[in-house]
This record gives sequence, structure tokens and C-alpha cells, in this order.
Amino acid sequence: MSTAILTGPPVAGSSLEADLRALGFEVRAADDPAGAAALLTEAPAQERVAVVDPRFVGHLHALRLALTDPRFPAAAVPGALTVQPAARAALDRAAGRIPVGAGTAHLTDVLTDTLTEALDRADVGLHRVEPGTLVATLALTPAQREEAREAVAAVDDEAVRLRTAVKSRDGFFTTFCISPYSRYLARWCARRGLTPNQVTTASLLTALIAAGCAATGTRGGFVAAGVLLLLSFVLDCTDGQLARYSLQYSTLGAWLDATFDRAKEYAYYAGLALGAARGGDDVWALALGAMILQTCRHIVDFAFNEGSDFEGGAGAAGPAVALSDRLDSVGWTVWVRRMIVLPIGERWAMIAVLTALTTPRIVFYALLVGCALAACYTTAGRVLRSRARRARRTDRAARALGELADYGRLVELLTRHGRGRGRTGSLLAPVMAFLSSAVLLVWLVSQPQPASWLTVGVAVCAALLAAAALSRPLKGALDWLVPPFFRAGEYLTVLVLAARSDAHAALPAAFGLVAAVAYHHYDTVYRIRGGAGAPPRWLVRATGGHEGRILVVTVLAAALPATGFAVALTALAVLLALLVLAESIRFWVAAHKHGAPAVHDEGEPA
Repeated sequence: MSTAILTGPPVAGSSLEADLRALGFEVRAADDPAGAAALLTEAPAQERVAVVDPRFVGHLHALRLALTDPRFPAAAVPGALTVQPAARAALDRAAGRIPVGAGTAHLTDVLTDTLTEALDRADVGLHRVEPGTLVATLALTPAQREEAREAVAAVDDEAVRLRTAVKSRDGFFTTFCISPYSRYLARWCARRGLTPNQVTTASLLTALIAAGCAATGTRGGFVAAGVLLLLSFVLDCTDGQLARYSLQYSTLGAWLDATFDRAKEYAYYAGLALGAARGGDDVWALALGAMILQTCRHIVDFAFNEGSDFEGGAGAAGPAVALSDRLDSVGWTVWVRRMIVLPIGERWAMIAVLTALTTPRIVFYALLVGCALAACYTTAGRVLRSRARRARRTDRAARALGELADYGRLVELLTRHGRGRGRTGSLLAPVMAFLSSAVLLVWLVSQPQPASWLTVGVAVCAALLAAAALSRPLKGALDWLVPPFFRAGEYLTVLVLAARSDAHAALPAAFGLVAAVAYHHYDTVYRIRGGAGAPPRWLVRATGGHEGRILVVTVLAAALPATGFAVALTALAVLLALLVLAESIRFWVAAHKHGAPAVHDEGEPA
């Protein structure tokens, strides 16, 4: 239970007390503002507390936005203020500093505004809610109250709540084919007490059942898989809309939503590959290639965004940004560009339809071509944007890129004495990272027998090049390309060695290994985006870092026969999966229990 303190006696005819109770607050009314300040000291420090002026007039959802959103330590609208435990000390100090006596009426007459200004100066992360078309105002006279009540009656509170439950920027398929009805499903879930995490879990289970249907290899199974995959996507949209509709944001929920999306898609790829194998068609290489391409696309997005924090701002935008801004003024081009990047809605719709109507091989061909074109389009645009910038990347952004590079103990030892000495404006880092991956991959593809001890030597050279790429802070304009180059090199090395192996089980084992490593990389991204920093160094060292894992895989390929290599890949996949999953679950559950700030992604769909 949270506590709401009215700064004076209730106003006749007002529903404010009932509204506050409907939002889960225990209401306590003071005789005057001075009494309200005294009541603040009695409220439990571990609870959310709200200070509300009884003269407040507004929609219930405006109050909900101002007083119950868990993402902000403090939030306010005119006449209402709330703080979570993290900001309680600042609120108590602000209340204690308000003078009493003659000449101070201007400070206590509207106590909420005085406290809000004090919290703003205290820099506690105060969020000033923009109610938009909703009404949230302080009516000081009967005439103002009557005018405000008329404004409240003129706007449909529930319609606004439903509209804003939908993500502000989304893909064409999601916006026009899913959200028009999934928002009502979100409201249905809210009225029955369901949580976003429960809907997220239901979406995962539906996708896993879809993967199981695809694994049957029958036409009926493929049709059922396509239908269930679309249903899973509807639920995936619903969980976010439910979170926005009922303001049930949480750190754990954001992590579940993000990781389950990847688990659903990649499990479905595996189901398609199993189904194709039942029909005599081996598409494991295509399935693994699709997973690698999609994961590398994501790491390009994440690295570019995390590396876009520059000292003194981003600097000149450049012609690419100017062209994008001009295209934004032509409405239809916005939707075309959102569809070109093949976001999750368009991608899953394509997969579902092709699964039902064609074969797994055609599904993967379409997926590889579509994602490759999307990757070229987005990466080219980002390179052009980066080349136009002359600003220097901040230390925080450079550190995030270094963490996304996922280097292990070997690179640490190689860069121990030289780190930080290079030129931070050069192309050294992306060129060395590219060569680190390209040299090894060209060698693997060109050799008739890539599983050899010579390959291990080339992998050592690749590690040396990786160390050269990371020998200085990643502050160059194109240094955000370093993590994607490393990801592509590692994943494709596993793919080529498994595909060139004589063991039939090598590719499924490689699929599992890349899935486990990709989860580790996604987990790193979500920790950084949530403000928690990268996983602990002991975990990164235990997983070997990208250069360590490449060395291990090349050694296993050289030292073991084909069947032994497949078994070793399987064992390595299981070991890494258990290690990273155990630490990831421990971290996110602990963050949720300890009240880490709730996060929610409103950006472009993945």
C-alpha cells in the first residue's frame, strides 16, 4: 500500500479521494499544508508517497500517469507529486526546509508546487508528466473548478488510455494489422489482473508450440506453426501494451520481453530445420546462417546506439540525416523505410505465411535475402551518419563499446601495456577488427581441410589483430563497427567448421553453441541499456571472450575426429548455456527484488 497525503481538507463534490484509493493509495488528509508536511515524516520510508492538493481536478488516468509510473524516482503534474523510496530523503529535506509563519503563505498555499521545485533543484530525476489531451490542473477558484470539470467531461479518458497503450513508433504490420485489436486484448488482460510478464510467458509458450508443430515436418504442422507464430506475435504486442495501459513496467519484465523474443524466433528456426530434416532436406546451415545474420543485425543496432553519446552533442548531422529528415516530411516514405528494415512484425509475418504455404528451405532463403538487404540499408546509413560527425565519443560510450566487444583474458594480456596509447580518431580499430575476422574466415573457406593445426595458428593471429583493435578506447567515428565484426567472425567460424565437418550432428550442435553465445551477447546489451553495466568480468573470462572461444573451437576441430567434434560442440554449448543463463537469471531476479529502476523500450522494433 502506498500513501497519498492531501494538503488540506477534501473539496466538496470532488472524487479525488476515491480516485486515489482506486489507484491503490491509502489517503490521509491534513488540516493545512503545514500538517501535510508533518504527515510526510510519518509515512514509511520504504513506500511510495504522494502529495496531492485537494483542489486538483483532472482525469483518473492523468493521476495514474503522475503517481503510479514505476520508471521514475519522482514525478509531478500541477497539484500532484509522487516519490519512490529512492527520492524520499530529498522530499523529506524539502519539506523540512519550508518556513512557517508570517510572509510564507506563498510557499505553503500550493505546497505541491513548492516541493516539486525543490526536488527539481535537488536533481533526483524528477519527471514532469505531459498529460497531452488529458486534464491535470489546479483549480484555485470555483470558476476555475467548473471550467476544469467541463474540460474533463469533454475528453474520453479511456480512449486516450487505449491509444497511448500502443507503442509510439512501430512497424507497418504491427501498427495496422495487430495494434488495432491487440490493445483491447491488453485491456481485457488488465481487467482480469493479468500481468505483462504472464502475457510474455504465454507468448513464449505459444511460439515453442509453433516450433514443435514445424518440427513435425507435415503440411498440417507447418500451417499450424504459421498460425501459432502469428498468435505469439499478437501476445508479444499485447504484453507491452498491457504494461503501458496499466503502467506495470519493471526491469525484469523488460528483460523477459527482450530475451523471449530472441528465444522464440531462434527456437522456431530450429523447429523448421527439424521439420525439414524429417522430409529429407538438411537446412541446418541455413537456419544457423539466419540466426547469425539476425544477431549481427541487432549488434549493429545496439553498438551504433550505445556509441552515439558524444562530447558536446553529436555535432553536424551530415547529408544522410538531412535527407532522412526531408523524407520524413513525406508520410508514405516513413512506412516504406520502416518496412525495408524488416522489423519483427514484418519478419514474423513473412516467416509465418511462407511456413504455411512453402517449405522451410524457401523460408530461410527469403529470410536471408530480406535480412541481408535490410542489414546493408541500415548499416550503410549509419556509416554515412558516422563519417559526417566530428565530435568525440564520451568515455561512457567508449566503455560500452568495449564491453560489447566481449574480449577475454587473452586480449586483456595482449593489451595490458599498450591500452590507451593509440590515436582515438583513426580507423585503426574497425580495420583491425575487420581483418581479425576476415583473415580467419578467408582461410577457413579456402582450405580443403579447414580443421587443422594451421587453422589454430591463424586463429592466434586473429586474436592478435583483435588485441590491436582494442588497444585504445573506442572513440573513433566508426569504432561502433568493432563489436559487429567480432560477432560475425566468431559465429561464422563456428558455422564454417561445422558445415565442413563430416559429422551430421555438427551443424545442430553449432546452432546450439551460437544460440548460447548469442544469449550472452544479448544479455550484455540489456544490462548496459538498463544502466547496470556489462556482466561481471569473471563471467566474461569464464566464457573465454570471443577470441578464446574461437581458439577453443578451432583446437577441438583440429584435435578430434568429426563425430568427436560434434559431441564437443554440444558439450561446449550446454556448458556455456548453463553458465550464462544461471548468472543472467540471478542478476535480473536480484535487480527486480532490490527495486532497480523499471525500464521500457519505446524505440524502433527489433
